[in-house]
Amino acid sequence: MRASETRRQIVEVADRLFYEIGYEATSFADIARDVGLSRGNFYYHFKTKDEILDAVIERRAATVHALLDTWEDAGESPSDRIRSFVRILVENRTKIMAHGCPVGTLCAELSKLQHAARDDAARLFALFRTWLARQFVALGHEGEADALALHLLMRSQGVAALATAFRDEDFIRREVADMEAWLEARCPAAPSTVSHRPD
Repeated sequence: MRASETRRQIVEVADRLFYEIGYEATSFADIARDVGLSRGNFYYHFKTKDEILDAVIERRAATVHALLDTWEDAGESPSDRIRSFVRILVENRTKIMAHGCPVGTLCAELSKLQHAARDDAARLFALFRTWLARQFVALGHEGEADALALHLLMRSQGVAALATAFRDEDFIRREVADMEAWLEARCPAAPSTVSHRPD
């Protein structure tokens, strides 16, 4: 196997383990075992767990960029694109109920550890924040776009946290529907297509 492919597999496995059991609880041995590498071969690719963490954050950033691009291309309107963000809670409900939000859990853990990479992890949220704010600007909410983006991020993180605690799929669906109603109330009314005959 080529070195680049082995490195990719290490980062992919580490990403999954950091999400499922946490950064601190994941050891070199855990990652090497799941990749199928000896410890010696493992150290050829990464010398420290922090190096792997940096690569995982970079991988997640690339995933977020790709996701945002997909929503941008698929959504016919800014509100459609924002709904894609909201509905990811339903689409990923099984993983969220089991392990929480992958961005939120990593940021929370690194903050508690006072880890040097905590600001890098927080930039994953910043990608969503900036993108959501841009959608709200397009909806005509330029003055409050960032506040609305943060509000939606807060709502989605709250839902993810409680979904993990209570394992309640109906709760996720109700909250997503409520967020969609909240969004609908902030969308400008479509121009009327009804023709009125002059009196």
